[in-house]
This record gives sequence, structure tokens and C-alpha cells, in this order.
Amino acid sequence: MRQLLPQYLLFLLPLSMAAPATAQMDGLFAPWSDLLDEHLIEQPLDGGGLVSAFKYREALEDDTTHQRLAEQREALAGFDTDSLKTREQATAFWLNAYNFFMAAHILEERPDGELVDSVWDYGGRLNPFRANVFERELFDVGGTMMSLDGIEKDTLLGEAFRQRGWADARVHFAVNCASVGCPPLRNVPYTADNVDELLRENTRKAFLTHYQLRVENDTLFVSSLFDWYEADFLAEADSIRD
Repeated sequence: MRQLLPQYLLFLLPLSMAAPATAQMDGLFAPWSDLLDEHLIEQPLDGGGLVSAFKYREALEDDTTHQRLAEQREALAGFDTDSLKTREQATAFWLNAYNFFMAAHILEERPDGELVDSVWDYGGRLNPFRANVFERELFDVGGTMMSLDGIEKDTLLGEAFRQRGWADARVHFAVNCASVGCPPLRNVPYTADNVDELLRENTRKAFLTHYQLRVENDTLFVSSLFDWYEADFLAEADSIRD
């Protein structure tokens, strides 16, 4: 038995092969790292869970924010994704790209100059005649315009990653859709060295918050992630309960 919780509120080989991408990625997400360091709050919960909040208004008042956003966009637009030769490099890169683009869009696309109350204010659920922010190809990666869905569903969990054994359903606990019900945004970028540790930690900490999992007797109450991305989880386990 499952009951889904709503989550609509606002609030990232061998050494010889890894070297080119490692060199390219050194400092690649420095502007994003600075934004996280200065404007993200991580709040541990009793019981081991974790929630976080990005301080959008504070970031907008920071004179360095727009320059950092521009620098990060330029770096991603000029990055050669073919240089990502390992699962760790590729996963870390795309997780960072998703999370940066989501936050940057909220900071930069402000109807009437105001921050949106919810990402759905951009269209989709409340305005069915306009594609939602997750579907629009607004984000330049290596000269290709991509959508957030394209990064999450078609790249991180897409066929090319699956064929290489790189797809990992835990990425659903690492991409952050700027909603309270989403797994928390972390205060450091993902790297090839930390991505596996953070995926394990993110998943565990997410399960220790009531947004993602609540157990009452023999019933599991799980988040909408398990409905929307059921096939991804079932690719790695026999059932949602497992």
C-alpha cells in the first residue's frame, strides 16, 4: 500500500582516460560552489534526516551573484561533455549542471521582477498552454540546449548511461527541483571523488525525513518520486518496498 506525498512548494577509468576530464573539471563549478557556500543552509533533523534552503533573496542582494551565474553558464556552454570518461565524472558533472541551472533560473527569471512562489508558476500545471520549466530547453551545455528533464531523465537515467552501467536511481535524491518536498540540495558540488559517498548519504538522509518516507505499522508512506520514477527504482530492486 502506498500513499504519495505532495512536493510542489518552493522554498554531478583508468587514470590515462580520466585525466582530460579531470583537468577540464578542475574549478569548473567554482562559481556554483561559491553560491552554495554563501547562500545555502543545511539543517540536520532529529533522527538523522536533512533539509536545506537556498536563500534566493539574499543571493539577489549579493553584488557578486549575477557575475557568478554568468561565469558558470559560460563554463558549461564551453565544456566538452565527450571528455567525461568515467561514471563518477559524468554523474557528478550532470548533477551539478542540473542543480545549478535550477537555482539560476529562479534567480534570473523573475516575472515582474519578483521571485516565483513555486516553480510551477513558470507554467505547466497552472498554465497548461505553456511547457513547464523542466521541459524547456533553456540551458546550454557544450553548445547543446538542454532541459532539466533532458539532464535527469534522458542523460543521467537515459539509455546511453544504462548501456554503460552508469544509471543510478539514487540521482533522484541528488537533483533538487527547488521544492520543499525534494531531497535536499547540498552545500558542496559533486565531484568524481565524492559522488558515490554523497549519493549514499543523500538517499539515507532523505529516507529519514517525513517528506520521503514514513512507516506506520506495515505501511510505507513514500514520496511522489516513487510514483513518477517507479521504473528507475524497479530497475534496481524487485519492488518499491525493497
